[in-house]
Amino acid sequence: MTQQQPQRLDTTRLQKMAQAYWESAALMAAVELEIFTAIAHGQDTIPAVARTVAISERNAERLLTALTAMTLLSREGDRFANAPDVQRFLVKDGERYAGPWILFTKPRWTAFGELSERLRRREEKTLGQYTEFTVDDARRYHAATYSIGMGAARLFSRSVDLTGRKLMLDLGGGSGAYSIVATKTFPGLKAIVLDLPPVAVVAQEYIAANDAADRVSAMAGDFTTSAFPQGVDVVVMASNLPQYEPALIRLVVGKAFAALVPGGEMHLIGETLHDDRRGPLSAALWGLNEAVQGSTGVAHTEGEVRGYLQDAGFTGVAVHPFVPGVLSRVTGRKPG
Repeated sequence: MTQQQPQRLDTTRLQKMAQAYWESAALMAAVELEIFTAIAHGQDTIPAVARTVAISERNAERLLTALTAMTLLSREGDRFANAPDVQRFLVKDGERYAGPWILFTKPRWTAFGELSERLRRREEKTLGQYTEFTVDDARRYHAATYSIGMGAARLFSRSVDLTGRKLMLDLGGGSGAYSIVATKTFPGLKAIVLDLPPVAVVAQEYIAANDAADRVSAMAGDFTTSAFPQGVDVVVMASNLPQYEPALIRLVVGKAFAALVPGGEMHLIGETLHDDRRGPLSAALWGLNEAVQGSTGVAHTEGEVRGYLQDAGFTGVAVHPFVPGVLSRVTGRKPG
């Protein structure tokens, strides 16, 4: 029997990781230049793309070749077509356009290039960059989160039956997407979006734009220190888990438990690690991002989040997949 030779090690995997930012740059440039929108509108050759987005044909060829190799485009002869997910989410006049989210992390580009230096820093703030947030910062930030947040909000309202619930507290709710969709889906439900003062201003703008002011309100505050409204029967905390250290999550979950009426429920939706802390990569990177932001936030495991709810007094605590590999939904009920 022929002895199997050990796999020869090389640097291919490491090189690909080291150059991964080249792919990020190509994708972001394509969104900024509206390459995918041009192709969707029939400007699907190199000369047509170059003319439409005002770059040279040489540079159009370079970029379209890279996007094709990345499988974001397909090519038949001289014509290009968007991949299905690109066509759905990255064509600017499409209903599900998520371009702002693709560009969301670009302002952190230079900071991530300084990651080793930032990891050496000792100074941290509880909320990192968010302590100095302005209304303009909040508008830019939530233009990105809203572009995908409405999809997550629709998923939440499909996954959870809130029939008969009366008042939802949306902690760190940003644009108010979860509240806007939930109160539209479940008649009789009203919601309060509690977020930092600059964000509350922006939340009111999204609430008004969605004709939801009669059922959703925005409350300015810091959910780690502000008193919660009483009499709520649903609490949602979504997509801000890694921004906080364990002690603060415990504090907030405890406050949520106290604010809920007996029989009320909490849904904590966040980027969670598996209990063996070996992944998923998305949660690990969001935790690393907090080092770049200079906050005390970390990535939490599913088991840790279950523990936060159980220690606060919630019963029936369970972890539900939400967006596989990205988000989990951890739920519990207040006895009553």
